[in-house]
Amino acid sequence: MIRMIVMLSFLMGSTAMADTPVKRLFEQERAALGRISGEIKASYLQRPEADLEYSREWLSTQQVSQGGDQWRCLAEALYFEARGESVKGQFAVAEVILNRVDSAEFPNTVCGVVHQGTGRKYACQFTYTCDGHEEVIANPTAFRQVAKVARLTLDGAPRQLTDGATHYHTQAVNPRWARVFPRTATIGVHHFYRMPTRLSSN
Repeated sequence: MIRMIVMLSFLMGSTAMADTPVKRLFEQERAALGRISGEIKASYLQRPEADLEYSREWLSTQQVSQGGDQWRCLAEALYFEARGESVKGQFAVAEVILNRVDSAEFPNTVCGVVHQGTGRKYACQFTYTCDGHEEVIANPTAFRQVAKVARLTLDGAPRQLTDGATHYHTQAVNPRWARVFPRTATIGVHHFYRMPTRLSSN
């Protein structure tokens, strides 16, 4: 009988010990979710109503978009980084920005990702934010288009163009990191890359 009580105590203690890491994991996830803006959280629960097509004709049938700060940051990034690209190319750049938001390696908001490093000339992630030139939206038609891309992306458009890319560059340049990052796609004038997987060491 005593032996049975000791075994039960041991088993109950083991279960409690096993629960501790699980509880910690839930607490970490809850804290991480708490840092995500309401707009981004809402986007995970929505999907664009229409089937997505990467064409100007289809995009022209979508409503003119508006939104909060995260939408504005994404729309401006698309305007300055990809307004001359095809619709597919604009969605691809939007994917990269949202892939960064989802990555622990980058800030967890669109505005945080877009403005990372801003203030240090040519040391930022998106050159238009630190090249010393004033950011002027001179083409309202182009901005309306990228604003729709931004809204659809934030609302949960599938991210299937770049295979999880977190980086891109135009074909006119050849950054050092492009030699070690796996290339995932080429769309328009941009090459897309994913960060190399880090292997843990014992």
